[in-house]
Amino acid sequence: MGQPLNPLNVGIIGAGTIIAAYLETFPKLPNVRLVAVADLDHARAEAVAAAHPGVRALGVDELIDDDEVQLVLNLTIPAAHAGIALKAIAAGKHVYGEKPLAATTDEAREVLAAAVAAGVVVGCAPDTVLGTGTQTARKAIDDGLIGAPIAATATMVTPGHERWHPNPDFYYQPGGGPLLDMGPYYVSALVTLLGPVRSVVGSAAHTRAERTIGSGPRAGEVIPVATDTHVSGVLVHESGALSTLVMSFDAVATRSANIEVHGERGSLVVPDPNHFDGDVSVHRLGGEGWEPVPVSAGYVGSSRGIGVQDLATTAAGAQPRAGGRLAFHVLDVMESLLASARSGQAVPVASTCERSAAVPLTEVALQGSA
Repeated sequence: MGQPLNPLNVGIIGAGTIIAAYLETFPKLPNVRLVAVADLDHARAEAVAAAHPGVRALGVDELIDDDEVQLVLNLTIPAAHAGIALKAIAAGKHVYGEKPLAATTDEAREVLAAAVAAGVVVGCAPDTVLGTGTQTARKAIDDGLIGAPIAATATMVTPGHERWHPNPDFYYQPGGGPLLDMGPYYVSALVTLLGPVRSVVGSAAHTRAERTIGSGPRAGEVIPVATDTHVSGVLVHESGALSTLVMSFDAVATRSANIEVHGERGSLVVPDPNHFDGDVSVHRLGGEGWEPVPVSAGYVGSSRGIGVQDLATTAAGAQPRAGGRLAFHVLDVMESLLASARSGQAVPVASTCERSAAVPLTEVALQGSA
């Protein structure tokens, strides 16, 4: 996209729970300007516009066709990701979406092909991998701190999003579940740290047929579960490293690190990939214990939406770091893992991707800051 002289004008489609995080970040980003918002519940869009001067509440199709909007930020439910993205691309808009890129790799492939044909850019969450936590760990690996990587573990355990989310239905339908919901954070981090994945072996369980909403106006309502809620697997990276993944909406908690990476000369503790920062620690071969690794890479003080800033400042012809190709590969890995769980056999991952460019230690010039 080149280095724009003016901020990239963004229109958001989807004013649900997640929009609050973007609304907090966007005013601080020098290359991003929110100009419009739309939601199927127009009252929600109007509430956002009323609270943010200069932002217009529009209908969905109206926003997509609006000449002022240059990029559509797609915060709809996963089942709608591809449909909205394709409409936006057909209107000549760049697209940045919440994860996953689409509900299936077939839909995601169509999105990427349409973007290439239209000459627009596709970006996709999670952008947490651009923060100082994952990027500092990546630099430590790239600098040889632990020697050649051998293996990694990634663990996410929670009793379920229905305990806090007022409308958790989509988490328990096809396209949801712990792997497709939370897996993008962990798999994106593993690919960022260790490179693309060539094959997977997986197992999955569907432990409960119903869930009870625990908060909001629907508290006490029972919703059906139509997807696996505990998924385990092994990812074989093209480098030869093996990552063990556990994603659960069934268990209660874990005391283990969210991600650990083990190499020939040491092991790294990597902070929660659902966050942008956090402490990185190393245990060296022959060392006396865990040592802190100083922050050395990543966008400092970043938060959800930094991926849009990164996209806005990506050189013409280059992929944004939180780009469509990475998101497609991550979705392919997860879909392959679920296919392996169904078949009981190892499944090759058809796609690959380039490892996104590392983020040097970068202070984003936050608007309004000193």
